[in-house]
Amino acid sequence: MQGTILIIDGVATNRIMLKVQLSAAYYHVVQADRLDGLVPLIRRVQPDLVLTAMNLPDGDARAVKRALQGDEALARIPVIAITPQNDQAARLSALAAGIDDVLSNPLDDMILQARIRSQLRARNSAEDLRLRDSTTRALGFAEPVESFVLPAEVALVTRDAVTGAVWRNRLKGHIRHRLQTHQMGDIHLLMTDPVPDAIVVELTRQPNDAGLRLLADLHARSATRHAAIIAVAEGCDPTLVADALDRGAHDVMQSGFNAEELSLRLSAQLRRKARSDRLRDTVRDGLAAAVIDPMTGLYNRRYALPKLAEIARAAAETGHGFAVMLADLDHFKQINDRFGHPAGDAVLMETARRLRSQLRPMDVIARVGGEEFLIVMPNIDQADATLAADRLCRQINGLPFHLPDLDISVQVTTSIGVVLGPSAAHAGRAPEDLAATLFAQADRALYEAKDRGRNRFTMKQSAA
Repeated sequence: MQGTILIIDGVATNRIMLKVQLSAAYYHVVQADRLDGLVPLIRRVQPDLVLTAMNLPDGDARAVKRALQGDEALARIPVIAITPQNDQAARLSALAAGIDDVLSNPLDDMILQARIRSQLRARNSAEDLRLRDSTTRALGFAEPVESFVLPAEVALVTRDAVTGAVWRNRLKGHIRHRLQTHQMGDIHLLMTDPVPDAIVVELTRQPNDAGLRLLADLHARSATRHAAIIAVAEGCDPTLVADALDRGAHDVMQSGFNAEELSLRLSAQLRRKARSDRLRDTVRDGLAAAVIDPMTGLYNRRYALPKLAEIARAAAETGHGFAVMLADLDHFKQINDRFGHPAGDAVLMETARRLRSQLRPMDVIARVGGEEFLIVMPNIDQADATLAADRLCRQINGLPFHLPDLDISVQVTTSIGVVLGPSAAHAGRAPEDLAATLFAQADRALYEAKDRGRNRFTMKQSAA
């Protein structure tokens, strides 16, 4: 399963339709029809995301968000509200109340799924940072102090100067941030001081839209990879919206430019960025950095192997399944040799992002070699592990990797070796020995995938 989603709607047919859509995407779905009893339910099921109707029999989506924010353990669960069709006032009210995203009826399945993926990616990234921060504080470093979001640098990137000027003038009355305007052709100016904290990108439905290409570039470049990115789509084109979110936009305005709505979405994204920046700084300065791969932001071998042993031992005791995957980029040396090490680094960073986007919060992913990635998935059976491995392969080979400094794209594939547990023999084993054994088994499965032609996975049952 990709995660657990709680649906809240007083209308049974709405809940049923949403459950069908989400179950088809392999989400576990829990349902509720009102606010009453909601907090105990959420504590029990621990959803990864809440999808709620704007209006409920005993309240509304804003009350759902307030209920979660009132409980520290639940406050970071993202909430998506569904408003009536063409109800701009309800959408603005929900965003002003801090609701993470807002959709309008009738729901387009492609947009719904992309919005959910985007929110889960953001939550997973934040949870990764908080886990690293908790390690730092456990080792004696101070907890980061919450602070107000200072006036930020916001870049408006549009097709032409006239559009940029119009956006800038309309936004001035809604935000106190400093506004820069850029055209698609002068993107190099984004990389110079002051580097923007947030970037708003105009998208069109034209083939090979420059705005879509820019989204991937912004994530690949070190100067802008932590910037908040909001895309403004020309018309409600489901494919365009979904593509923008999957290419790295943190948010998309799917009904075109609206100054008031954009100001609310900018404020939310800048608050999220400020929290992430504070956590990232704490981790960077603390001893937790010893377990983080500096290039990709993933865990390294030092952290991953003990965690692998811990998960394997727990699975042996409980009987819950787990999977160990070792992924290796095929012919990666050729990329370094042909295009240079900066190009190879860009591919590694994008690989890390793509792999992580397909994993659950509980999963562990680490870079354990030059182009090798270890993935440990607890509480998973063979069927779901097969789906996950196939999904990871397709996530790498499904879309070319853009090399921003060279302005070209290359096709990349990966081979994956998968080992399934548990085995009764895991119980009582020394952690170092158990981790080394499982890693070696996954390595053998990986090389079997390579021998069979690459761009595939092989799966074995753990024999240790």
